[in-house]
Amino acid sequence: MHDEFLCHVTAYGWCDGQHIGVPLGTYRAPTLALALWWMRDRASWMADRLDPQPGDPHIPPNAIAPMAASTPDVPSVLRSWCGDTAQQQLVAEELAAGKLVRIATSDDTTEYELMAESVDALRMQRTLPALATPVA
Repeated sequence: MHDEFLCHVTAYGWCDGQHIGVPLGTYRAPTLALALWWMRDRASWMADRLDPQPGDPHIPPNAIAPMAASTPDVPSVLRSWCGDTAQQQLVAEELAAGKLVRIATSDDTTEYELMAESVDALRMQRTLPALATPVA
């Protein structure tokens, strides 16, 4: 059983002709349940910042503009993932099996990524013996 998980949230986009990643958060979860909670919390956090409610006192007047109908709805995708118990179960099973989990969605300008992996699996990968290459 994998007991500890490293979780990341990153946004990727283009700046000055270069593809860059901007870390939005990292969490070392001591349990599988906390890893899942953190990923859902960060997905919801991103959705709320990408799609704030009009009239929110923290949003300046005229700061919100409607998106084109053809623009992918990242906040809806993130909120849907948070509420999908079947997806949460799948993520839990993958993490418990020591696999890396990546949830990604994008709009016209940015890709948003949630990622988690077992700390134990990372340690095991580092300690695997290197394959010997024959010397000619």
